[in-house]
Amino acid sequence: MLWLYTALIYLAAPVALASNWWRARSDPTYGERLSERWGYTQARFTQRPFWIHAVSVGEVQASAVLVRALLKRYPGRPILMTTGTPTGAQRVKTLFGEAVHHAFLPYDMPDAVRRFLDRVRPALGIVMETEIWPNLFRECRRRGIPLVLASARLSAKSVRRYSRLKSLTKQALSEVIIEAQSATDAERFVAIGAAASKTRVTGNVKFDIQIASELRADGQRIRADQYPGRMVWIAASTHEGEEEAALLAHEEVRAHAHLSNALLIIVPRHPQRFDAVRSLLSSRAIPFAARSAGDRVDHETRVLLVDTMGELLMFYASADAAFVGGSLAPIGGHSLLEPAALGCAMLIGPHNFNAPEIAHLFVSAGAALQINTPAELGPALVTLLGDPGRCHRMCMRAQEILEQNRGALERVLDQIEQLAIDESAKR
Repeated sequence: MLWLYTALIYLAAPVALASNWWRARSDPTYGERLSERWGYTQARFTQRPFWIHAVSVGEVQASAVLVRALLKRYPGRPILMTTGTPTGAQRVKTLFGEAVHHAFLPYDMPDAVRRFLDRVRPALGIVMETEIWPNLFRECRRRGIPLVLASARLSAKSVRRYSRLKSLTKQALSEVIIEAQSATDAERFVAIGAAASKTRVTGNVKFDIQIASELRADGQRIRADQYPGRMVWIAASTHEGEEEAALLAHEEVRAHAHLSNALLIIVPRHPQRFDAVRSLLSSRAIPFAARSAGDRVDHETRVLLVDTMGELLMFYASADAAFVGGSLAPIGGHSLLEPAALGCAMLIGPHNFNAPEIAHLFVSAGAALQINTPAELGPALVTLLGDPGRCHRMCMRAQEILEQNRGALERVLDQIEQLAIDESAKR
């Protein structure tokens, strides 16, 4: 099975490169450092680094609390983060600056993987959430590089897919330490071949989210400076079709006298869509301010378009309520933990399969409101924004959920510390 998988990867690699080249025509970041996809990683280390893989923006954001804890606990140890996407790479730079090195993960081809590991020489690897790469994991096992799958999760759909390749996944996961988010996730990993003796439930490090007080202050400052006295809601991490739904909902909101000066903040998920959303607003003659242009919000502004990277959390901190995108469009939903931590009453659509347990937890506890169609967004917002007491209760319940589920970070750090001790003893 491994040889067939590897042959398919080799056949797919040129297609992936061509796709990157094509996408680079509209987004130049896709054309950067393509040699790293073949294992020619530029990073070099005098001390063996901790290596963390987070495939894209969501996983990078999820790993942030862990990375910051590692930087604090091991100040002399270099950290390399790999991602699979340029947007993930940009998020690494935004979050950590020069404190963390970045490289793109190579394609899962034996020669590319060997080049990558020859150059990086990691002391251990931490893979966030779900990524399984048979050739990479096999080569790490051969070299004695311990691997941890942190905050590991596996959907029922993924189990069905991987079950058809169980001989492959069993070999890949045989020596991997699985730190599962839930008992269900742990059972699913064992079902596809993970060793039960190396699988345990530690929880989700995302719940150990830490929001800098400066960020909260920045959000409150921009609200006081540019839109004081207004009800504010944010359509966050939106995808195609969700901006249109948000604009229609905003018309409904502003049609109510007590909400007639409400402000909508739109934050598209992907930067390559910024131009399209600007065009949408212009075509509808909606008075809007563009963050990238340095526009200020005034009393005539109905929409603030955040067409910049890395500012979503600040704008969560400036809002009363949040619609979390990727959930009306069938994308699977984005993180509810940041708006929960920053005091937003949350609304989500029906598509939350990226983290169904978290979505169910917040909705069932009354800490988030789920709608099923775009048409329901406007009435739901009118209800929430018109009832500050309910907004406050939802926010308080969300805070309680965050506190009740903390602790995964320390459990993962304990495992990493033991592996680091073992690595030191081998030298």
